[in-house]
Amino acid sequence: MADADIIPIGTRGQPGRGTGTRPSSAARGLAPKGGTTKKTPPAKPAPANKPVAEADTSSSDDVLAPTRPDDQPVIATSSLLDDAADVPTGLTAARTDERSTNPLAGIPIGDWLAAFQHASREMFGDQWEPHLARFLAFLRRRLTGDYTVDEYGFDEEVTTRFFMAALRPIADKWFRIEVRGAENIPATGGALVVSNHSGTIPMDGLMTIVSIHDQTGRHLRPLGADLVFRLPVVGALARKGGATLACTEDAERMLRGGELVGVWPEGFKGIGKPFSDRYKLQRFGRGGFVSAALRTGVPIVPLSVVGAEEIYPLVGNIPSLARLIGVPYIPITPFFPLLGPLGLVPLPSKWLLEFGEPIRTDEYDAGAAEDPMLVFNVTDQVRETIQQTLYSLLMQRQSVFK
Repeated sequence: MADADIIPIGTRGQPGRGTGTRPSSAARGLAPKGGTTKKTPPAKPAPANKPVAEADTSSSDDVLAPTRPDDQPVIATSSLLDDAADVPTGLTAARTDERSTNPLAGIPIGDWLAAFQHASREMFGDQWEPHLARFLAFLRRRLTGDYTVDEYGFDEEVTTRFFMAALRPIADKWFRIEVRGAENIPATGGALVVSNHSGTIPMDGLMTIVSIHDQTGRHLRPLGADLVFRLPVVGALARKGGATLACTEDAERMLRGGELVGVWPEGFKGIGKPFSDRYKLQRFGRGGFVSAALRTGVPIVPLSVVGAEEIYPLVGNIPSLARLIGVPYIPITPFFPLLGPLGLVPLPSKWLLEFGEPIRTDEYDAGAAEDPMLVFNVTDQVRETIQQTLYSLLMQRQSVFK
């Protein structure tokens, strides 16, 4: 089909007309009789508090009223415009100005209170009022500085309310930690908890802290490597959580002060060992923790942890890059760095924590800590106890994830 000619309206069917600047005769016939077109002055806007229907209509002969598609005239009254659901622009000018200046205007205070109570009930449960009161009191103390931090930077309130609350679901739901022998931890006084170390990332230390707190109500004060306290954010959080530098002076001071101190003698050699060497204890250093226990006369509680070796199976390492950025190792696991940040999610292995019988040190002479052979023998006794318990727990474990 050939293209049809486009005939403009009002050209009496003759192509080519109606394309210039001068209107056609049909269009000129619509103009007023005077030969000139009367210009309609712009309508004055209605006052803000005056309905649209009361606007000036003196020039209605010159202004055409708006019509609906079925040629029915529209009665532009404020009540109809406000009630019409399909006309969103029917608000008056005053109401529009009020909404633009204050978007929350018109919401009753009762609705705000009801929403606040509903959110509090969802967050704190049915007993939301005392929980909310305690939370507001906590905020007031933090803002006014009415809280206590010991000489090592330990903040007991923050540790109990936030750190423990954040770690507890991981310990109970993700790793499903089973604790045995918690009665071997002294209820009061100083004691030294010595544990194996594993997991590529020292997650076992955090899980030990929350497990001891939930079982005995005591706070474990871990001794950390200097690398932990050099990190900008991690170091401050470790201090608030009760950790201090792994040195003999701080360890002895804490033990004499009646604190429950935790140490992982394997250090980075334990958490950075390959998956093929899992549950094989590395060397326990020079026995500095034994010397601190002998000088203070506190018991040594051996701890064996099964399950942490499987959360990040270490299959490789990048030593050159690790030396470049100043860290002990760059781990390569089956999921990291292949999956990026998702590879940092630990596998949900089943954990077993068993505290052995305390090894007493108060029976030795005052100068026992200066005897290197005695220190070596006690260190070897602690290491052998932990190793044998690990083998026993592995025999009892049915599966890695059960």
